[in-house]
Amino acid sequence: MPRTLITSAIPYINGIKHLGNLVGSQLPADLYARYCRARGHEVMFICATDEHGTPAELAAAKAGKPVAEYCAEMWQVQKDLADGFRLSFDHFGRSSSHQNHKLTQHFAGKLDEAGLIDERSSRQVYSVADGRFLPDRYIEGTCPNCGFEDARGDQCDNCTKQLDPTDLINPRSVISGSTDLEVRETKHLYLKQSLLKDRLDQWIDSQQGWPVLATSIAKKWLHDGDGLQDRGITRDLDWGIPVMKGDKPWPGMEGKVFYVWFDAPIEYIAGTVEWADATGGDWERWWRTDKGARDVRYVQFMGKDNVPFHTLSFPATLLGSGEPWKTVDYLKALNYLNYDGGQFSTSRGRGVFMDQALSILPADYWRWWLLSHAPENSDTEFTWENFQGSVNKDLADVLGNFVSRVTKFCRSKFGEEVPADGEWGTAEAALIETLSTRLKAYEALMDGIEIRKAAAELRAIWVAGNEYLQEAAPWATFKEDPAKAAAQIRMALNLIRFYAVLSRPFIPDAADAMLAGMRTEQDTWPSDVDAALRVLEPGHDFTVPDVLFAKITDEQREDWAERFAGTRD
Repeated sequence: MPRTLITSAIPYINGIKHLGNLVGSQLPADLYARYCRARGHEVMFICATDEHGTPAELAAAKAGKPVAEYCAEMWQVQKDLADGFRLSFDHFGRSSSHQNHKLTQHFAGKLDEAGLIDERSSRQVYSVADGRFLPDRYIEGTCPNCGFEDARGDQCDNCTKQLDPTDLINPRSVISGSTDLEVRETKHLYLKQSLLKDRLDQWIDSQQGWPVLATSIAKKWLHDGDGLQDRGITRDLDWGIPVMKGDKPWPGMEGKVFYVWFDAPIEYIAGTVEWADATGGDWERWWRTDKGARDVRYVQFMGKDNVPFHTLSFPATLLGSGEPWKTVDYLKALNYLNYDGGQFSTSRGRGVFMDQALSILPADYWRWWLLSHAPENSDTEFTWENFQGSVNKDLADVLGNFVSRVTKFCRSKFGEEVPADGEWGTAEAALIETLSTRLKAYEALMDGIEIRKAAAELRAIWVAGNEYLQEAAPWATFKEDPAKAAAQIRMALNLIRFYAVLSRPFIPDAADAMLAGMRTEQDTWPSDVDAALRVLEPGHDFTVPDVLFAKITDEQREDWAERFAGTRD
């Protein structure tokens, strides 16, 4: 049985995520996890909340709560929303877990033993008004590379350039807005990534078939300018993983914590340890190549802003440790989803957020649109007009209408069971041939994680059934040849089950409704189309499902467009 490890970039704890965050990592990862399970893979799908660093402290302060309490509450909020969108994590963990504390401190120790940790004095921004050093994301200013006025102290969200806070033009404190800033000396630990440059370069070159987006960003960081730079891995913060050496504070680093971008990716491993602790499972067979992980295919999903840390910094941690850790085999990087002429932004409250989306429509409506418009090769824009058109045409007209017409017609003419009369002829043979060809194409696209093309191929499979139904016209055939109409409807009822199994990775609730309507839990992947279209045998009973997808009216679209316009700047 193939084994597939899947990790989704872990979302910050600070607030509810928007649809751009969802389609940038978690939702495509869930699609692939569901598909792999359906194909018989053993899957470990891990995600978590990223709970350390500036965003957590600032959000907790704004909420007037202790940061630990705030993080615990928001983990539950994010977990509930993930469940609402039917994200099928095997474990949804927390980067503040004791497992992650232990592992992060372990990696730092191993990197130090390997000569890859250096203590350096650095000049860091100090806010006189706030009376404290300001870590990277406590500072905003103008990007020296592209001129974006709201660049963060660690990275510009506009051009993705890695920054140091002292690089910013006209910097200001995120805490108070004060520009009364000074540069003072402080000590921190640095990961000497520069010593691993050639090894990382060779490692990236050895990867097969990665998206150009992923490799181009990694290569840019490796070779542009002065090349890969050493990176600070500690910060002057109260909330985080204490900098320890063994079971004692790291000399000279008392009161400091590890940088969130050092400990956050380690949570992928720690989350699997959390899963093992809860279930009695074996986490090492997923992560240690000396314990069986050599046979695992590891796939990561993330937005393009996370690519540098997952192609360079996290691999530097794993490779530099000198231990046999599993590294990623395929990295699926995605571009940005924009919102109706602007950008989604958690910090600025712009766009449709996950809780708002579920308050107006079920998850499958959003899953289908987001995945069928996944920003794979370029940024994609969400508009209400496009959303309405896609839902109405693809889900309501093509899939939902097929299920409704077939089941209602059968009930009216043959009762609520699969009719037994008649034999299949040339039309049915031609459909089976068409579906066999399209199924192979669909599988190849899903195997290659070409999300939009896979969605288009799935829709084409739905359309093929509709075209067959239109040409067969059993409602007309029934008048002259009831047995032939019965055979046509038998084919169509089996198509519903066939559609349910193939569609489940995209629209799991609708798939379950179709299977429930067909009164079957038989959801084996239909590798043999002819056999798959004979699973529901004559006499098998069914029920007419409720409407799978209601059309979005113009009034609803206009109301939602107006309602959510206020969240934009």
